[in-house]
Amino acid sequence: MSTDAKADLHRYLRAGRDAVLSKLDGLAERDIRRPLTPTGTNLLGLVKHLAGVELGYFCAVFDRPFEVPGPWFGEDAELNADMYATAEESREDIVELYRRSCALSDATIRELPLDAPGHVPWWGEPRVTLHRILVHVIAETHRHAGHADILREQVDGTAGLRRPGDNMAEGDAAWWAAYRERLEKLAEG
Repeated sequence: MSTDAKADLHRYLRAGRDAVLSKLDGLAERDIRRPLTPTGTNLLGLVKHLAGVELGYFCAVFDRPFEVPGPWFGEDAELNADMYATAEESREDIVELYRRSCALSDATIRELPLDAPGHVPWWGEPRVTLHRILVHVIAETHRHAGHADILREQVDGTAGLRRPGDNMAEGDAAWWAAYRERLEKLAEG
């Protein structure tokens, strides 16, 4: 068991990143872009949003250099522009942006101590530490991984990680249908 808090936090962050990206696997372009909620949430938009989260919190907050990814990033950006891919932005562009953002974040995590000070001007309490930002970004990434889980299930029925260590029940399609029917009956009262 690890006793290195920074390594533990970093591992949880990487697991969340992997979970989000895995939800794109095997899907057509339309399926990763399609808005599946009344607010337009879509799989590729979640990845783009998280790229901005990584750059904002691990680079801007700690005054570390990074290349501004486009007009969707920053104070003058169109509202919600980070939550969808434009027609000019491909899946490969967004995934590569996310990977580059994560690599910059990883460098910040490696190079700074957990008590390194940062400044978040868009928060009410702008003074932070790397530890607090790590916890915040882990929570944000896993929150959006949960969104991605539900979106992916809506697209093609795929749920969970579908690999060893998955936390989904082992039921087949018939078991899941019966389970869902039972829950419907419970909801009806």
